[in-house]
Formats: sequence, C-alpha cells, structure tokens
Amino acid sequence: MPKTYVCGHRNPDTDSIVSAMAYAALNSLLGEKGYVPARLGHVNDETAFLLKRFGFQPPMMLTTVRTQVRDIDYDRPPCLGVNVPVSHAWELMQQNESYAALPVTNEDGTLYGMLTSGGIASVDMKAIANPVIQDAPIFNVLSALEGHIINSDDDVFDSISGRVTIALPAPGAPLRGVGKGEIVLCGQQPDVVEKAIEIGASCIILCQSDLAERFRGLSSGTCIISTPLDAWRAARMLYQATPVGRVAGSESLVCFHLDDFLDDVNEAVLESRYRSYPVLDEEDRVVGTLGRYHLLRPKRKRVVLVDHNEVSQSVPGLEQAELVGIIDHHRLGDVETGYPVFMRNEPVGSTTTIVATMFQEHGLMPGEKLAGLMAAAIVSDTVMFKSPTTTPRDVRIAERLARIAGLKLDELGHDVFSAQTMNKSAEQLLNTDFKEFHIADHYIGIGQVTTTDSASMLKRKSEFLQAMKKVKENRSYDMILLMVTDVLREGTELIYIGDAETVKQAFNLNRLQGQSVFLKGVVSRKKQIVPALAVLWG
Repeated sequence: MPKTYVCGHRNPDTDSIVSAMAYAALNSLLGEKGYVPARLGHVNDETAFLLKRFGFQPPMMLTTVRTQVRDIDYDRPPCLGVNVPVSHAWELMQQNESYAALPVTNEDGTLYGMLTSGGIASVDMKAIANPVIQDAPIFNVLSALEGHIINSDDDVFDSISGRVTIALPAPGAPLRGVGKGEIVLCGQQPDVVEKAIEIGASCIILCQSDLAERFRGLSSGTCIISTPLDAWRAARMLYQATPVGRVAGSESLVCFHLDDFLDDVNEAVLESRYRSYPVLDEEDRVVGTLGRYHLLRPKRKRVVLVDHNEVSQSVPGLEQAELVGIIDHHRLGDVETGYPVFMRNEPVGSTTTIVATMFQEHGLMPGEKLAGLMAAAIVSDTVMFKSPTTTPRDVRIAERLARIAGLKLDELGHDVFSAQTMNKSAEQLLNTDFKEFHIADHYIGIGQVTTTDSASMLKRKSEFLQAMKKVKENRSYDMILLMVTDVLREGTELIYIGDAETVKQAFNLNRLQGQSVFLKGVVSRKKQIVPALAVLWG
C-alpha cells in the first residue's frame, strides 16, 4: 500500500506536529493503512519536551515530495552474479520478454554491468568467425551441456579452453588438422576419441554417444564430457557457458538511485539510448531496472496537509504530489488542486481540535498518552485559551482529552509555556515559531514566543533586534515582527524591524518608542496581527 504523508507547515509548532500524528493515528484505527506523520523542520523545545513527556518520538523528517525513482513501479528482474553462464541468463530473458536487460552484480550486490540480448547475440555471432572458448568454468560447461565428466575421480578440471571442432565421420585418419589444446565434439567415433587423447585435446565432448561407458574412469589430461545433446546444439551451448561477466557491458553505464528525482532522470534518459537502466539503493546495491515507459505515468507521493494550506508554508515539491486532503483552521491560501480533495477548514483555535472532533465523530477515543499530547497542543495553540481564535469547542475538547489522560489543564499549560524559552539564543527563539506572509505587495516575517514571564524576555530586546535585522537582510523581507506573548498579562510585546508608521497605523497607536510596543489583548498572529496589516495594505 502506498504511503500517505501527513505533514504540517515549515518551522512546525506543537499543533502542527501533533495534529499530523493524531490524524495518522485516526486513519490507522479506521483501517486506512499507510498514513505516516511527517514534519518539515526540527521540532522546537516545547514540542520536544511534550513528545518526551508523553513517550513519543518525533515524526519522520520530510524534505520534499518531488517524485523520485522510488515512487515508480520499476522492474525487479533477477540480478545475476558475474560467473553465471549465459545460457541461464538467456533462459530468464525468454521466460520474461519484458526484461530488456538483466543487471550483473558483484558478490556484495553492487553493479558490475548490464547484460542485454543484443550483447549475447553479438558474442554468439563472433563465435561463428572465431570458434574459440577461453577459460570457460567447468561447472558452467556442464550446466550448459546438461552433461557430466566421465574421467577418473582423480582427474581435476577447473575450466576448458580451445578452438572448437565438430569431428564428422570421414575417410582416412581422423582429426586431420586438429592440434593440441583444442575442443573436439564427436558421436559414436572411438577412433576420434583415442586420437584426440593422443594429440592432447583439452576436452572431448561425447554427443548422444554410448562411448561414455567405454571410456568411463579413464585417467587423462583431456577432460571427457558426456552430453545428451546433439553435436550442433552442444557446440552452440558451449559458447553459452561463457560467464555473463564477460558479456555484460560494464563501461559508461547510466544508472539511477532510489532518491533521484524524476525530473533529473528524464533529462539523463533523453541524453542516452539505452532501453534499460539499473536502479541502485543507498548502498549502491542493485534493486531493479527502469525503462522509458516507466517515466510516462509515474506514481506521485500522496500528501495530507494539516495546520496550513499555503504553498510557501508547505513541503517543497507539492506541485508534483497527489494532494488528498487538507485539515486546517487558518484562512484559505493559495494551494490549488486539479481534482476534488477532502477539505476540512473550521474556525477553531487549533487544528488538533478538529482532529479530536473527528475521533469523536467516528466513535473513537485516543489512547491516554496521545490524548495528553493532543490536549497540550490545544493549550499551546490557543495560548491557554486566551487567544481570540479560541472557541468553546477548543475548551471542551481539551478538557475531555485531559480527563482521558488524567491531567490538569492549568498545570499542563504552565509546563507548555515554560518549555518554550529554556536555554535558547535570540536566533533560536525568533525562528521557533516563525511564519512568512505575502500581504498585497508586502513580504513579511512574523515570529512568536509565548511565555509566562515576558519581563525576562524583554531584557534581551537588543539581541532580538540584532537577530531580526539579520533575517530581514538575508531573506529580503519588507518587515520583521516578533510577538513576545505573555499568557498571564494577556497581551503581546511587539518588537519590530521595518516601517514604524506601518505599525503605528495598523494598531491605532499614538506614538512608538524603542522599536517595541505592548498590545493589550493581542495574542494571536493569525487573528489579530495579520488581519490588521491586511486592512492597512488593502
């Protein structure tokens, strides 16, 4: 079953992480397998603290959903060792004509070369002009000829070499013109066998002959093989005893890795003329092959977005993914789809509230630990229910989850907001919960730090301003705002870098001083800061 990645926004906060985990868990309980929670950035201190407290690991890191080689149904033909006879490889190709080529691998599974039917045919045609066998392993020869050695058990042969001759019945002395070290194929011709041994042939192949019993157990430097094949077929199969490692192309190979993006693969394929390309894993071991037809209609990664619906906040490569759902509590952004998708956008204080409601609607209850984590996410995103985005449903759901987990919300809230600011630099605090917005022609970044002690935070105001200035210059923002939101004071100290007049007009202030101002009752970036700027800029 294909995976469906459930991911929140970049610079994820607790609600983003937990809503992804909870929605994946909900689908798993409903029997919908393959839903995987993911994150688009490092977890902040608050989230890390809560995950550890309730016994969860952070979701997997998802860096892109661009289509990769691992997403397509590439072929998985058998991989051949370098010493496998060509006869076996040819049999595999005949059994499955869709194999344009077979990978040949070293002992550790890494790529040695690619064996094609054209390569086999080329070697076979060359054998007509130059009928010579060179160091063919004896086991390969016996396999190809379906034969066995009739020499004395004391005679040991590892390989055979020599020019190949089919000895036909003829008047006069046998094997005229045949020299030492050649390979002789014959039938019911004892004189030929004796003469071949006499001149020192490297190998005698008895084809459909009763002479095997006559010469069985003979000790000789000439390898004597009995085969049920006729002489013509035995001669042809003899060449197919050649190890595939000698036939496979091993130079200028074009191969791809599972993590390669299909855009790059397409370009490489257009610049080459091969019918089949080996696919390698992270350790360069061969896992399959792909052809041009695999690139025509590739499968795309499946994605569910939670706690956001804007491209700028979402996973890179979203335009190449199959978006199957959106669960959010923010304004509608710019995500577009070419087909209907499941969409649930509700005016509540936390995306986790929506997911918890879905648990209720399906008659399900999260486990004790997950319920505690979900309650903490709601407390975090609603700023302990002080945010204007908070609804009675947020409170009811959080209280119900807290009862399941055996927790008290006020104590949980104190732990949540204390964890946000522990031992962090100004740069880290600025980026802990940072989002960027495009409003009219303005490009701004807004960070938020929620605390129960804003006074200690404001002692570091100069550090914040320095960090904000650096971010503004590096990312070319028109304005940077940092909200130091105090839960107990029920307001926000707004620190800004940019046009002071904009801040003054947006929030109806008489005067500004020192690049910061306390906004009583303002605790929500989404509901209070962004709308005020949007009204000002139209």
